Order: sequence, then C-alpha cells, then structure tokens
Amino acid sequence: MEKSDQEALPPENDTDSLGARIGTEMMDRLQTPLWLFDIDRSRVVWANNAALRVWQADTLEDLTSREMGPEMSISVSQRLRQYQEDFERHDSTFTEVWTLYPNDVPITIDVIFRGFRLADGRMAMLCEGRSTNSNTPEALRSAEALLHTTVMISLYGIDGQPLYMNPAARASQLDIRANVESRFADAREFRKLMQDLERLGGCRISARIKTASGIRWHEIAARECRDAVTGNRAILFSENDISDLKETEERVRYLAGHDVLTGLPNRNFLQFNADRLLKQSLSSGQKFTFLLIDLDRFKMINDTLGHAAGDDLLVEVGDRLQAMVGRRGLVARLGGDEFLICHRRLDTMEQVDAFCTALMARLTDEMDIRGNQFGVTASIGVSRAPDDGADLATLLKHADVALYEAKEDGKNTWRHFSMDLRNKIEGKVRTEQDLRFAIERNEFRLFYQARCNALTNEIVGAEALIRWQHPTRGLLGPGDFIPVCEETSLIHEVGLWVLEETARMQVELARAGYPITLSLNLSARQFTRSTFLSDILGLPHRIGCDPSKLELEITESLLLRDEVAVLELLTAAKNAGFGIAIDDFGTGYSNLAYIQRYPISSLKIDRSFVQDTENSGAVTRLVIALCKSIGIKSVAEGVETQQQLDWLRAHDCQEYQGFLFSKPVPADEFRQLLAGNKPATARVVRLRNAKPSNR
Repeated sequence: MEKSDQEALPPENDTDSLGARIGTEMMDRLQTPLWLFDIDRSRVVWANNAALRVWQADTLEDLTSREMGPEMSISVSQRLRQYQEDFERHDSTFTEVWTLYPNDVPITIDVIFRGFRLADGRMAMLCEGRSTNSNTPEALRSAEALLHTTVMISLYGIDGQPLYMNPAARASQLDIRANVESRFADAREFRKLMQDLERLGGCRISARIKTASGIRWHEIAARECRDAVTGNRAILFSENDISDLKETEERVRYLAGHDVLTGLPNRNFLQFNADRLLKQSLSSGQKFTFLLIDLDRFKMINDTLGHAAGDDLLVEVGDRLQAMVGRRGLVARLGGDEFLICHRRLDTMEQVDAFCTALMARLTDEMDIRGNQFGVTASIGVSRAPDDGADLATLLKHADVALYEAKEDGKNTWRHFSMDLRNKIEGKVRTEQDLRFAIERNEFRLFYQARCNALTNEIVGAEALIRWQHPTRGLLGPGDFIPVCEETSLIHEVGLWVLEETARMQVELARAGYPITLSLNLSARQFTRSTFLSDILGLPHRIGCDPSKLELEITESLLLRDEVAVLELLTAAKNAGFGIAIDDFGTGYSNLAYIQRYPISSLKIDRSFVQDTENSGAVTRLVIALCKSIGIKSVAEGVETQQQLDWLRAHDCQEYQGFLFSKPVPADEFRQLLAGNKPATARVVRLRNAKPSNR
C-alpha cells in the first residue's frame, strides 16, 4: 500500500467518522430527494444533493439559511404540528402529495414523512420525495385544496377503520386510529347513517361527534366509494362543524318560547304546548285550571320607581308564582304585567279559591325592590277545563273575561268565568257590527311609520298601519278591532282595503318624487281565502302600483301552518315583483332554515331583541350577519334610543324603524316628514313623551 493511501485512511479509532462520511456520500449519490425539516424552527437542517435540486438551492448552506415560517400558510403550519404529534405518539409515517414553492416556483411531488429525533431531543421530520403521477392541473389543485380546506374529509374502510384524513379531519380527531363508529356520541345516529348508506348509497345527517374539542355537532355527508389503493369498498365522509349554528338555533328557540326578562314560558310556548297539557289532564280525569293574573297599578310603580325597578318586580313576582305552583303546573308571562298559571291539581272550586287566597297573600308579602319595600296586589280571572272550554284559545278568552270582571269589581280580587259573564262578549259583537259598516262609511285610516337607512337616516320606506276612526269611541288602534276581524270573515274585506289603500299611496308618493317602499301586515286568516293571491297579483292592474315598491309582512307563526300552500303563494307574489318580509322575527318558533327556504326579501328583528342587546345581542348579530350573507335586508323594529341605533349601526343593520325617528303618523304628516327628510343630515326626532303603539 502506498504511503499516500495510508494517509488517506482515518486512524483505527475514527471508524464513526468514516461511517458518517460514507453515509453522507451515499445519500448524496441517491437520486431520491431526502431532507430533514426542523418543524419547530421552520427550516431545513440537512438535505442530499437531489433535495438541493428540488429546492433549487446551490449549496446546503443556502438551503438551511432559508426561513420558511413567514411564507407558510396557517393550514400547512397546523398540518406539520399534527405530523409532529403523531410522530411522538404513534411513530407514524405519511405519504401525501405536496406542492413546494422554492423561489416561488411550484413543484409538486409525492412526499413520505417520517419522524426523526434531533440531537437535542426535539422531533423533526425526515422527508423523502418521489415523482408524482398526479401532475394534471386538476389533480394538483385538488391535492392543494384538500390540504387547506376547513372541511373535514376522511376515508374509512367498510369495517370502519380509517384510511385517510385531510388536515382538518386529523385536527378534529381524538384518536386518528379510532373506528368511525366510536366517534359518534350517540350510537343510534351512527346506525341511522349506516342504514341510509345501505339503502341509498349516500346520505346527509347532523350528528354529535366526539372531537379533540369535546362533543360537537357535525353535518356529515357520507357516500360509498372505492379505496383507490386496494379497490375495496370504502366510505367517504365530508364533515362541517355546525355547533355554533345549533347552539344559536337552540338559543333562538328558547327565546322564542320564553320571556327574556323572567325566563318563564311565554305566550308562544303556550300555543305549542298548552293543548298537549290539557289533553293529558283531561284524559286522566283531572281538572285543568287557568288563572290569568294582572298586577294592579303596575304602571304607577313603573313610572314612579323606573323601568329597572319594574323589571325587578316582575322577576320577583314570577319567582313567587313558580314557588307556589311547583311541579303541579306551569307559570307563564304573557307580556307586560300579565301572568298565567296552568294548574293541574285544583279539583274543586273551594281548592281554587284557597289557592287564589294564598297566592294573593304571597304577592302582598313585603319585597325589597332596589331599596324599596312594598307588596303588590293582583286581579285574577279563572277558567277551568273542561267546564269553560277544552282548548287554549277558549280558556284564555274566558279567563280574560273573568279578569276584566275582577278589575271592574275594584281589583285585588279574583273572579270565576261563568255563563253570565258571556254578556261581556256582547261588546265584541257590537264591535263586529260596527266594523261591517266601517268601510262603507270610510272610517278606516292608514298611518305610516317611517323605515330609515340606519347609517344616513334617509327614509327608504314605511309600514302602513291601520286605525279606525270610530264614530263614538274615537281613534282605535288595531288591537281594539283586528282580533274581532280575525275571528270573523271581516279580515278579508279589511285586509283588501289595506292592500288597495297602500298601493294607492305608493302610486301617489312615486308621482310626488318619493319612490319608497311601503309595507303592510298580512293576517294568517287572509291566506285561507281562495281569491287572496289574485287580490294581490291584481293590484298593479287595478291600482297602477309598482309591485317592487310594496312589501308584504308575515309573521313567523304563519310559516308553520300549511307550508306548501303558503310557500306557493309567497313565491307567486315574489315572482310578480312584491317583496316579502318576516315581521317580529324572534317572537315566533324561530327556525333559521326557513329564511333560505322562503322567498324573503326583508327580515324585521323584533323590538324585544333591539331593546335588550345585552342579553340578546349575540342572536341579533347572528341574524344581521345571516341577512347580509344571503342578501336580504335586515330591519330593526322598535328603536327608541340613540344608543340602540348606534349599536345597530356598529353591527351593520341596514334599516330601522321606531319612535327614535317617528311614531306612526297620518298620511298628510308622513308626506311632510318625507319633504323634510334629508339623507345623511336628517335630524333624528326624539319623542320622549310618546309611548309605543300596539301597531
């Protein structure tokens, strides 16, 4: 051996150095790109020559000096952290198609990722690149989309074992090796999914899923397919987290059925549950007693101590009523200072009287309301099933008659409904008789409440509200006669008059240079008339109005009736150019789904949400955002303070109406209001002494 050869060899104790050198030389001779990536520091710390060519780096020093973190997307960063956790926990290996961007040039390759422990103990990633056959634009873009999408995409074998998960799916998993069935919080939901798959080959369900963030609601689209690697049957899952929507729907549903202030069930809750409770009691032979309670002189307390004290009083009264009833019935707040007790265990008149005596004594017990000690008295009207009726509407009506009698008799007492009290209903009969001549005598009037652009205060529309100029009773609000109209066929004639008068006003205002939109309320009873649709669609021909400047307002409860018939009528009206608005949104059985199912152009947020943004702000923001996302107008009702308007502006509500700008006014005053209205600089009218009307 030549001396020079001997000098080239390392000393005998330097075998480790020799092995490292030989290993490095062999790695550099490989045509397969290999590089070691430090996940924590977002840098390549070693690469062979083939990898340098992939990364378009002249030297290893050039490549290792590149800081890749700033240009890394959030989804890629999250994906690498997932890899790191899986390397630590499971010694996993992954193969995926990745697009690298050396010097901003996209290069797509198949990469095998393995964990590699660095000298300092941290977990890095050994990457082995291979040529990919999926180099068509569609394939490259689909691979990139799977990496970055927030939709959770996963593939399971027919035995439920996981075959593939994109980053979003992996991030949600408690255990990436778990069988798909174990992910479902309710096994019944999984069984239903599998049954639908077996029957239809594909399905979509909402289910509660165990995730790394706890149990969440996922909307799952599943379909049978084939595993591209083995050719075996497989199931492709596409999942979206809809927990926020579910929680909001539950909150909206709760608010729709419960009083915001007291937390008690409200009138809406009763409409959907009272008849069921009635049937249960009557089928078991029990009496069912309705006690309609109205606090005496509550208005005086409210005006003297302020609304906050009045609210505290209502909460305390609600608590006391609940404590007295317990599990023997339910307590509801119907609105204002009016409560209702539905009691299942008062079988005799003597028991009813004893309960009323105890109830009134409990209410008069001293209570501390913001430093003021006092008790309250109440008037109570009593009706009982089955003697006085067998449905909610009848029993409430009869309890109301009895309540009226209790008030007439000096308050602070209770009265039972009896047949003698039916004479009180004669007043309604007289009202009905007078109504039949009201149109002929031209006694109806339309008042208009302005709808304004929330940012500029420009009047962009108005709601037409009916009033009755009664010859002896004076000007009556709709609450004094519309219920009677709805109980009879008069609502059809009165409703048609409102339609045509509103259309005439629209024509008149347009000719005067005010092309604003006028809206009017429709009653559910009007939809039962066979000519109702033709009455609406014929307006442009009969009156000459512009249907795009007329908006038909309906309530949420209407949408729960004959869904197909209502949808067909509203769709026909919308196709003819009329606008459709949901009035008093949030007071009915709110369901966000019908906002997209029905041809709605505007959604009017109920005043209770506007006036209580502290408790209902989250729901109101969601409704405004939903309106914006699907392209319908958001209109806030009952805006009475500048603070409320500022809140609505801050959350992008488009329009509002309320006493802050104007109360409902006669047609002549509304024309003057239009004439004096200047966009952006219009003066907001504060009506401090006015009280909200009953519309």
